[in-house]
Amino acid sequence: MKKQKIMATVALAVLLALLCACSNDNQPQNPAPPTGSQTQNETSGEVIITFNFEKQSGRASNQFAVWIEDTGGNHVKTLYATHFTAGGGYKDRPDSIPTWVEKSGLATMTKSEVDAISGATPKVGTLTYSWDLTDANGDTVSLGDYMFFIEGSLRWKNRVLYSGMISVGDSPVTVQAESEFFYEASDSQPALSDDSPETEMIGAVTASYKPAAAD
Repeated sequence: MKKQKIMATVALAVLLALLCACSNDNQPQNPAPPTGSQTQNETSGEVIITFNFEKQSGRASNQFAVWIEDTGGNHVKTLYATHFTAGGGYKDRPDSIPTWVEKSGLATMTKSEVDAISGATPKVGTLTYSWDLTDANGDTVSLGDYMFFIEGSLRWKNRVLYSGMISVGDSPVTVQAESEFFYEASDSQPALSDDSPETEMIGAVTASYKPAAAD
């Protein structure tokens, strides 16, 4: 009788051990910690846009904007716009950097949004604007190709548009923008030409991408 009780106790212990093992197998396992903080679609670093600026005398000039788009033509972020146009001057002077005004959605921006991207017309010399690879909402963009633009109002309806594509990825790169001039006469100004001094207002536009890992 005593031997049967011992065997029953041993069998019960074995059964309990098997139940515990099965219970542990069904518990969710903690995932391994990530090996890095950067995912495949995230990037870090900056794009530096540089150009020469020669301030012009007289009215209806010296207005410009610098911005980024994706390759689908969608506005990503404005880096800078002269205060006159961004602050509402485009309403009285619709010829002032009209491409940027339309692309940026300026008409629907709040005052704080306008203040964040605009400033007084800078002094002459080499100007530099930095893109931290975020969009207008502050979210980091994905790896890929992006377009950079500089539009300048040279004199009334006469303007220039610089554009270029830069690849945001693992390697540093520098590209030179291409220019397109638009010459048009108005009641206040005849059409400019390639020989007009106003065409020198903006020049030598380049963009350089430097990944954070390249620091």
